Amino acid sequence: MSQTSPTPNQPNMVAANKVKSIRRLDLATSRQLMWYKFKRHKLAMIGTGIIFVFLLLSIFPEFISTTKPQLRDPAYSSGPPTGIHIFDEEWQIHWPFIYGHKMKRHPVTLRKLVVLDTDTRVPIEFFVRGEAYKFLGFIPADLHLFGTLGTQIHLFGTDKLGRDIFSRTIYATRVSMSIGIIGVMAAFFIGLAIGGLAGLKGGWVDNVIMRLIEFIRSIPSLPLWLGLAASLPREWSATTVYVVVTLILAALGWTTLARRVRSKLLTLQNEDFIQAARLAGCSNYRLVTKHMLPSFMSYLIVDLTVAFPYILLAETSLSFLGLGMREPMVSWGVLLFSAQNVTALAHTPWLLIPGGFILVIVIAFNFFGDGMRDAADPYTK
Repeated sequence: MSQTSPTPNQPNMVAANKVKSIRRLDLATSRQLMWYKFKRHKLAMIGTGIIFVFLLLSIFPEFISTTKPQLRDPAYSSGPPTGIHIFDEEWQIHWPFIYGHKMKRHPVTLRKLVVLDTDTRVPIEFFVRGEAYKFLGFIPADLHLFGTLGTQIHLFGTDKLGRDIFSRTIYATRVSMSIGIIGVMAAFFIGLAIGGLAGLKGGWVDNVIMRLIEFIRSIPSLPLWLGLAASLPREWSATTVYVVVTLILAALGWTTLARRVRSKLLTLQNEDFIQAARLAGCSNYRLVTKHMLPSFMSYLIVDLTVAFPYILLAETSLSFLGLGMREPMVSWGVLLFSAQNVTALAHTPWLLIPGGFILVIVIAFNFFGDGMRDAADPYTK
């Protein structure tokens, strides 16, 4: 068998492409190098895609969910997840559909059981008209991504009150993600301000702030969260509890960032470009915002990505223990609160499905943080 020999121009073309690639890297800015190195981290790119999907879920839960989170289906209470089928009992292919169901009692325990009615097939429709809602909070709409006509579809099953777990999980994504984002941003600015004050002023101000940080970090986190959350009045509304819990998590999550900012500022104060800026008459505000912070902003971004799972798990733990979010507010921790009962888990194990969302988003942020950590120093191999 004859093989085609490479033309004389092919080696020259390969060498020319390598030279162009090297020249692009030599002329690239720091941000371009960071993006190039971040793209080479495959797990970080996967984590970024997962985070983007969760952000879409948190922005458009009304459109993606099939019902409102508090709507009940008494005829399907504690029902298992509705399976989506393509093949019928005779292995004939159809448009995706769900089977109808019938309810009967267990002959011994008298517990309600769901039995599939294979004679009834309900096709799944996309972009169907359903319950009215306000898109983005102010635009009236009733269009849903998918659904069924004449019956309700429960992809993740229902709880004991007949509420759809899938819709509640989608709505809970907005609450849990917003708590994580708001809490991280609040902790970021608190740590930035306090750490910057300690690093610039020094002296007794630095000593007081550092002793305060050491005192807060010496207290076990879980008992401190439990004590603060348990002190919230029970008569407070769900929205008030949401705001206060977010502030509590932010107030306890700024210490690591503050120490990082302080150490960086103390290191940079002796650098030549900082001394030159001081001699040029720069104020402390301009010195920090224009010269110091940009030099280690990439490290602060890494700290933000690492802090998000920390605050998210803290909120989930509090709500799981009944001390965080409360009904009618739904978060992943609130949904897992109903899964504490062993009997409930034995009969309705699908109540643990929201825990899978927590696991996926935490792993995604860890992958994203690893990629950001590598990209933060683009000049190392």
